[in-house]
Amino acid sequence: MLRFWETRFSQIKPMKRAGGRRYYRPDDVDLLRGIHHLLYGEGYTIRGVQRILRDQGPKFVQSVWQPGAEQPMHGPVEDDADHPEEMVVDDLAAEASPRPQATPAAIRAQISREDLRRLQATLFELSECRRLLDSALQKADE
Repeated sequence: MLRFWETRFSQIKPMKRAGGRRYYRPDDVDLLRGIHHLLYGEGYTIRGVQRILRDQGPKFVQSVWQPGAEQPMHGPVEDDADHPEEMVVDDLAAEASPRPQATPAAIRAQISREDLRRLQATLFELSECRRLLDSALQKADE
């Protein structure tokens, strides 16, 4: 699961130990907590969190999950306004399914924030399952 996030966020750079094992330092863990908070707690898209990392820096994201911490300059709704063709869940589902017929803005208006969070979490789990299955099938073919 963490390897997936390493592909989406170049700021996640664990140390690699002998044998290829990854070692996540406390700053890495705080960064992952901040990314998780923004995606699942605040409803940002992956692109939105990438923009926050670029504009406000990794140190900001490392602390954003803590109670009373400063929050991003713009909310997830403003983030999505820059890309109205995207839904919050599109980043995770892009490879898995075709785009819906209804416009994302119309769909978003009908789905609560909590339901979007649940859908995003479910799609993440499904994409991770797909990655694991593809990996297992590739190993079986070798």
